[in-house]
Amino acid sequence: MAAIIAQPHFTFGLRSGVTNNLFFIDEQTVIFPCGNNCVCYNTVQRSQRFIPGTEKSRSMDALAISANRRYLAVSERGEKATVTVYDLQHEQGRKRKVLSTGNLPAQEFVCMAFSPDSKYLIGQAGGPDWTLIFWLWEKQKILATVKTSSSTNPVSQVSFNPHNNLQICVSGAGVFKLFRYSEGTLKQSSFAKVETIDFLCHAWMSEERAIAGTSTGRLLVFESGDLRKEINTGAVPVLQQSDRELQRRKLMDSDVDQDPVDPVVPRITAILSYSRGFACSVGLGTVCLFEKTEEDAYRKTKEILIPPDPCSNELSHAEGQEIATMCLSPSEELLAVTTERGQVYSVSLTSAEMSKGEQVPFEFLSQTFHSKAVTGLSVCIRKPLIATSSLDRSVHIWNYHTKMLELYKEFLEEAFSIALHPSGLVVLVGFSDKLRLMNLLIDDIHTFKEFTVRGCRECAFSHGGHMFAAVNGNVIHIYSVTTFENLLNLKGHNGKVQAIQWSPDDSRLVSCGTDGAVYEWNTHTGKREAESVIKSCSYTGVAFSSDSRSSIAVGTDFTLKEIQDCQVMRELPPDDVAHTAVAVSRSGRVVFTGTSSGSIRVIKYPLPIQRDWIQYQAHCGSVTKMAITFDEQFLLTASEDGCLFLWKIIDKEGRGLKGNKHIVYTEEILATKSDLEEKKQNMLELKMRVDELQMEKEYQLRLKDINFSEKIKELSEKFIQQIESLRSSKQVMSTEMEKCEREHQERSAEVTDKHSRELQDLESSYSQKLIVEHERYQDLQQQCVSMQEDHSKQLKALEKGKSCALEELKQSYEARLQEKTQLLAQFQDESRQRTFEFEETIKQMNEDGDQELHSIRIQYERKLRAEQEANMKLKGETGIMTQKLFSLQRQIDDRCTDINKLKQERQKLHGLVRSLENDIEDLKRQISGHEKTNQDKDKTISSLKKMNQELEKLKFVLDFKLNDLKKQIEPQQEDINKKEEKIQQMEAELMEFHKSNTQLKLSVSELKLRLTAREKELHKEMEKVKDLETHLRRFKTELHTCVSFIQEPKKLKDSVKKLYARYVQYTDVMEQVSEDADSQRALCRQQEHQEKTIATLKIKLAKASEEHESSYVSIMKENVSLVTEVNALRKELQLVRSQLKKISRSHRKSQEVPKKEPTRGNSA
Repeated sequence: MAAIIAQPHFTFGLRSGVTNNLFFIDEQTVIFPCGNNCVCYNTVQRSQRFIPGTEKSRSMDALAISANRRYLAVSERGEKATVTVYDLQHEQGRKRKVLSTGNLPAQEFVCMAFSPDSKYLIGQAGGPDWTLIFWLWEKQKILATVKTSSSTNPVSQVSFNPHNNLQICVSGAGVFKLFRYSEGTLKQSSFAKVETIDFLCHAWMSEERAIAGTSTGRLLVFESGDLRKEINTGAVPVLQQSDRELQRRKLMDSDVDQDPVDPVVPRITAILSYSRGFACSVGLGTVCLFEKTEEDAYRKTKEILIPPDPCSNELSHAEGQEIATMCLSPSEELLAVTTERGQVYSVSLTSAEMSKGEQVPFEFLSQTFHSKAVTGLSVCIRKPLIATSSLDRSVHIWNYHTKMLELYKEFLEEAFSIALHPSGLVVLVGFSDKLRLMNLLIDDIHTFKEFTVRGCRECAFSHGGHMFAAVNGNVIHIYSVTTFENLLNLKGHNGKVQAIQWSPDDSRLVSCGTDGAVYEWNTHTGKREAESVIKSCSYTGVAFSSDSRSSIAVGTDFTLKEIQDCQVMRELPPDDVAHTAVAVSRSGRVVFTGTSSGSIRVIKYPLPIQRDWIQYQAHCGSVTKMAITFDEQFLLTASEDGCLFLWKIIDKEGRGLKGNKHIVYTEEILATKSDLEEKKQNMLELKMRVDELQMEKEYQLRLKDINFSEKIKELSEKFIQQIESLRSSKQVMSTEMEKCEREHQERSAEVTDKHSRELQDLESSYSQKLIVEHERYQDLQQQCVSMQEDHSKQLKALEKGKSCALEELKQSYEARLQEKTQLLAQFQDESRQRTFEFEETIKQMNEDGDQELHSIRIQYERKLRAEQEANMKLKGETGIMTQKLFSLQRQIDDRCTDINKLKQERQKLHGLVRSLENDIEDLKRQISGHEKTNQDKDKTISSLKKMNQELEKLKFVLDFKLNDLKKQIEPQQEDINKKEEKIQQMEAELMEFHKSNTQLKLSVSELKLRLTAREKELHKEMEKVKDLETHLRRFKTELHTCVSFIQEPKKLKDSVKKLYARYVQYTDVMEQVSEDADSQRALCRQQEHQEKTIATLKIKLAKASEEHESSYVSIMKENVSLVTEVNALRKELQLVRSQLKKISRSHRKSQEVPKKEPTRGNSA
């Protein structure tokens, strides 16, 4: 048999108290919180998609949607506040990331916001810290945190600048701050003095401008965080706020649960910016539209009001509602708002702008919802209707097939209970003063009978519809529906009756109460047929099983009980959450329960022994009522949060229950005679009006035909006159065209003659110019020949200069080679000395140091190889220089070939001559530069001589430091030896500590094992005691029944025999079972003790091996540290030696410089 599941199908309600509780996903879909779920509602298809909250969350606090309308962030309250980000493009709202507060002790988030590019998310934690957290949410990384306010100034809203991902605005009571994220922190960028202003909301209008609303009805404009001006909100007085505030005051006096609000000042609770301006809520039930003007100001253009409720008998709550959230569709055509009482309204902005002179009221986006706890829930058989009553003084009739509200009415008093007649035409509602029987008319709920039952908390019609039961305190009254007579009064409960239910055949009625009693009553005689009393439990719900043999009850003892024949047959083990309501399917396969946390549980029937159920997140308050439709297609649940949920009952394969019956629903409705007569009169009046309008339209059409015929005649005459005038103008134009053609021909002949004369004159002038240019060309040829000869002479001179320069370069490179060979010889001598020194140190070191010295040798050999490679590179450089010489000679040959080419190209000679002249000038500049360099060199020689003297002084100082370092090394070695001895002592102490710790751990583990064994024995003994107590209770109850047969000896004898057969044998069996169990327990204890000793020995072995390894590793680490210290000292010695060598080399070079001076002077 496949398991039964409940799938969320539809919900009626909206959860108020959640920040930003309404958003548009697209043009047709909105998302809002309902219970402990987020609902995606398609307003056209009337379908819903559910995103359930997390299991351990206590409540939702705030919502936020990304700018691209893809991601939804939900903040939930728990032991620690969390934020869950969902992907709305996924069909079931796939959970993307869960963000935590890290080490911050935040229990709730007051509000949240996404950045414009949807990468970042900010969350404002609640008091007393008021910390703002800045997430890179896709990586679940907290980038920055900052404290935005003090404990006495709460924050109401946070938002991102829509033009800047890193700028944030925070507003609240005495708080209006701008923060900017930079260098890993949130830095405050504005310091406005607004300590006395209570900000409730704000919105960004541009990159620098933001508008904020206050609790005193002021609209303040901030630019770059500074207060600039205030916008007047009273430009168009549509409705005086004082009238609405008086209504609000009356409502506030009647509602005790509401918080006190200043009834005089209109509060601005929401602001929303859009392309043409912004919308804001001004006072109760009013939204004002402001548009931007050319002078960079804002003008109030329209007021949109929440209309009064037509179904209310007095001043309703509708007009006195305060708007909580506003949102716009993506195309900015539809404005939707939510109110503090959990209602959703919408208005088309296109219609608001079209009707400029008229007021445009809000309309319900779907239908009206309950704003307070639902107290009653009922269904009928002949119609797909649901009836609900609530503490908001309203009664709703819903249709679960069309998902629409059929009827709705508000009353003067709170409705405590409701029952729908099986026909679906009559409803029974319990009020504080009376119980009223009402007819469901086509557009109204009409009272036609009242009963003197005060404060009726429970009422129910029988399945046949001929009787109903009503609860008055601890008494159940049964009335006839046809005669309205009080048939029976069922008395027996000592406390208030919490729930009642009729059996399918209406012969019995089950009830439960706060006195811990569950009674089954005979509805014909009024007597109790069965009872079960547990005074420690206060029952909240009861229902008959599918076969009506037993009843299932829930109460405050966290258990689900099945009661049959005055005994608890089965009991579902308790958990931390109490069951508050119960419903049983007619097919007998499943039991549904509601809990105090708002979740729904699906439990198999017969009830399991262990905790085996499927749990769903539904409501955010305690479940008050549950019901199953007659065809078993839907489960209905209502809660203290004012929401009504429809759950589709299916198995895991998607099929409905086999017991589902196809029911034909009736479409009849009730209507009063006066209503029908009024409608007939209205029909006649409308028909008369239609006839009159037809006559008026015909007369108007005739008049229009006459007017149009006259206009056609006038237009035809005008067109004829225009045609004749155009013909005459055409003839005139043709004659003018002929004249123009003749004149053009004459002018063209004259122009051709002029052009022929001018051509002849030009030919003669250009021939003379050619002769002159030829003579100039010959002169230029002669000049070119002379220039070539000069150029060849200059080239020869340049070649001689280059040969001299090459010889000088060769001499300089040969001198460098000699220096490098000398350096190589020095390095070889130093390497020999170092090897000799290393051999002496190797003799002094231990066996552990031999390996390190080997590595040092390898390093120095590598250095030698590197120096040899450097020498090889220098040789290669010399070869490269020789190659460069050959390449220079080749370049000279190439230039010779270029000269030959230049001789052939006469046109490029002028440019070459100019370039050569520039080269000559450059050579002159170089000669002057050489002279300056010679002077500079003389100065450097004198400075080098001074440096020599300073270096000799440094050499003396360094020698003295070397001696000091050698003296310092000897005491350091003695310190190292002492430290090694101390380390050995510490290791010995560590070993002793480890041994003592292991012994203590073993003793602790043995004591824990003994404790666990004793606890198990105690638990088993307690179970035995409980079994015996239950056994005694049953024995007492059966003895009580035996005592009732005292006057009938035969029955008494039979009952005593049954008692003996049942309980005496049972005790013997229990004793045998207990003895066997004791022996098995002893064996189990011995086995467990042996296994635990083996495990402890294994742990000891593992710890000993770990300690040995750790000691070995510590010794190795100490050896390594000592070796590193020795290496550091050696490196210091090497550095000192290298510095001495550098000083000696610089000294030698300074001595060689004056020797080279005369040679350089000769070459210059």
